[in-house]
Amino acid sequence: MSPSAPVAPAPPTGEQFALHHDGAHGPVEATIVQVAAGLRQLSVDGHDLVQGYAETSTPPFATGIVLVPWPNRVRDGRWTHDGRELQLDITEVDKSNAIHGLLRNTSYQVVERTADAITLGASVVPQHGYPFHLVTTVEYRLTGNGIRVEHGVTNVGADAAPYAVGAHPFLRVGDHPVDSLTITARTAEHVAVDARLNPLALEAVAGSALDLSSGRRVADLELDDAWRVEPDADGVIRTILSAGDGTETELWQESEWRWLQVFITRSYPTSDGPVTAIAVEPMTAPAGALVSGDGLRWLAPGESWSGCWGICRPA
Repeated sequence: MSPSAPVAPAPPTGEQFALHHDGAHGPVEATIVQVAAGLRQLSVDGHDLVQGYAETSTPPFATGIVLVPWPNRVRDGRWTHDGRELQLDITEVDKSNAIHGLLRNTSYQVVERTADAITLGASVVPQHGYPFHLVTTVEYRLTGNGIRVEHGVTNVGADAAPYAVGAHPFLRVGDHPVDSLTITARTAEHVAVDARLNPLALEAVAGSALDLSSGRRVADLELDDAWRVEPDADGVIRTILSAGDGTETELWQESEWRWLQVFITRSYPTSDGPVTAIAVEPMTAPAGALVSGDGLRWLAPGESWSGCWGICRPA
């Protein structure tokens, strides 16, 4: 019997879906991955809008993944529903928390695909600490200057189900070092946390060191923090990363996405060694929402919801 031909290893994030769109400002290209429906790469006319990672790697620091049916943390994985204490699996072992929902290691399935868009779907099934059944989708659609992301959910179970969603992109402004960038967001209230990064209280930030509304240089910040953020006059919430030459990357959120997490690491792994990277995470609810109810949506049996955010290179 002749030996079998060697099988090439599959990427850790599953199938890679390349999207392309001929935009007004040049080609728009993205790579979406099957595991966690993650955004691995996004560029406009050759300028990177997100920090990417190698196809052979798992997503460093949860880069680009979808966070559902809750974003961020649940302290000790415990929450109470109808007078019964529920225990989620502990997935942030060093801090004894349940983090980033239940689909971060799930392979999504293709629902629909074109050259410049893809919809991926996955179910949240009843399990430890979350006895509910949801069908979720994520649509990535390229635009003339970036990407629009729409999250959908339907409760296919027999009981009302709690739901929140977030995403974990790391942003770039082309080749500019991240420490040289300025971040600006209409931050209204900061989420004060304990040593395990679980929420304690909301605090006003106007004029404080945690106020990003007038812009703060990334090099001067050490953040793994969340805020309640305010929309502009048109109802859209915007976070801007800007470089000294005036180029920008914008993350926008619909008005129902009233929460923003910003995480800065100075040890993001790249082929050239560790670099500074900044995650700008749109969320419909903050950490601990299953306990506090802040931003949490309860879906009746058969009820659906959808909401959008996106990343672009402003003209």
